[in-house]
Amino acid sequence: MSRVGSSPVSVPESVTISIAGQLITAKGKLGQLSIDVVEDVEIVQEESLIRLRPRNNSTHARAMWGTTRSLLQNIVRGVDEGFSVNLEIVGVGYRAAVEGKILALQLGFSHEIRYEIPEGITIKCERPTIITISGTDRQLVGQVAANIRKFRKPEPYKGKGVRYENEFILRKEGKKK
Repeated sequence: MSRVGSSPVSVPESVTISIAGQLITAKGKLGQLSIDVVEDVEIVQEESLIRLRPRNNSTHARAMWGTTRSLLQNIVRGVDEGFSVNLEIVGVGYRAAVEGKILALQLGFSHEIRYEIPEGITIKCERPTIITISGTDRQLVGQVAANIRKFRKPEPYKGKGVRYENEFILRKEGKKK
């Protein structure tokens, strides 16, 4: 069984934490995020550390103990450093461009795909084939990256499509004559 919840969450000096009942709010240089902790988890704040403990020994309390610790670590890191995901576009004529709050993708379809960038997410296209998605909320950054990748998943024969930066695509051999 994992003991993720037993390690404390260290809070950097640039982040301020406020605890109001079961609501934890983190403020940092990149913004503010909050998490509503379930009743089965107890919160204890010591100077620059936050410790979490299950209130009882039930299965649900122990499961939420580790989950809550991970979510708390993510909001602390998000408001301090932020999260980013890089996507690569592979294919002849495939490209992306940011036009205001819209990401325009040309992925080999007869039409251009226009993806509206959600609030709290920043998308940059340094080159037409590299997309950098960044933001403070780890879950939202990952979900936006997954949604963009879903438009044209990498295919195994030529490797064309949208892939994560370090993703390995198992290539298949084509038909033989």
